Amino acid sequence: MAGSSLLLLIDDIAAVLDDVALMTKMAAKKTAGVLGDDLALNAQQVSGVRAEREIPVVWAVAKGSFINKLILVPSAIAISAFIPWLVTPLLMVGGAYLCFEGFEKLAHKFLHSKAEDQAEHAELVEAVADPAVDLVAFEKDKIKGAIRTDFILSAEIIAITLGVVADSALTQQIVVLSGIAIVMTVGVYGLVAGIVKLDDLGLWLTQKPGQVAKNIGGGILRAAPYMMKSLSVIGTAAMFLVGGGILTHGVPVVHHWIESVSAAAGGAGFIVPTLLNAVAGIVAGAVVLLGVMAISKIWKVARG
Repeated sequence: MAGSSLLLLIDDIAAVLDDVALMTKMAAKKTAGVLGDDLALNAQQVSGVRAEREIPVVWAVAKGSFINKLILVPSAIAISAFIPWLVTPLLMVGGAYLCFEGFEKLAHKFLHSKAEDQAEHAELVEAVADPAVDLVAFEKDKIKGAIRTDFILSAEIIAITLGVVADSALTQQIVVLSGIAIVMTVGVYGLVAGIVKLDDLGLWLTQKPGQVAKNIGGGILRAAPYMMKSLSVIGTAAMFLVGGGILTHGVPVVHHWIESVSAAAGGAGFIVPTLLNAVAGIVAGAVVLLGVMAISKIWKVARG
């Protein structure tokens, strides 16, 4: 009896671990859009500090990110345990925010002039180069801004993950949410550290005597800006896909319509949901952005 009970226990543990692994994969896939944008945003946030301070700044932001997750993960578990009906509205809000943020990026060049962007960049460069500027205060401002950005993106990641595990046992929820929080934080800031040091690696290689090293270093220096741009583009596209998918899934009529259209498309059915989710994400992002702009104007008028 004891032997059979032990085997049953081992089998149950193996099944739980298998479920956890599957849900973690699903959650990681669904949060990919946020992760891509997280990488680009945080790499941009910590750029602009002196080269020897880049890694310490990334580490400071990473510690802030862990603190964010220590707040968000228990909050998500408490919501799932005591007010589970709130999970779907939170997911819808998170999906709408993803779409809004993605569309705001697309509309940036219309909402902000090139001169404004250049002036902001010039101010940043001047601040870093000026020895009279308090670099400690400058770094603290950069770190606080990056941690605020991380909190928003981490909340989106945790909300999406909670939607995946909402119907699972409490233990599985804790394991999956904690695992995603740790993996995403380590992965994001490990890659951010690598990205912000790419230019240093390229410069170091160009100073080596061998021509091969110089060529590789020059290639890295030329490729680094394009890598940042690619991360931003991929992240924006994924935000529409993930955010649109969350919104359409949360509206049963739309979700069933997309399923019927996909079934009618036959062999091309696998791509139809992706395209329709992206379109839904773009439309939702435009609507939310217009709403935010209207509220902002009304608020300014009300304040005189």
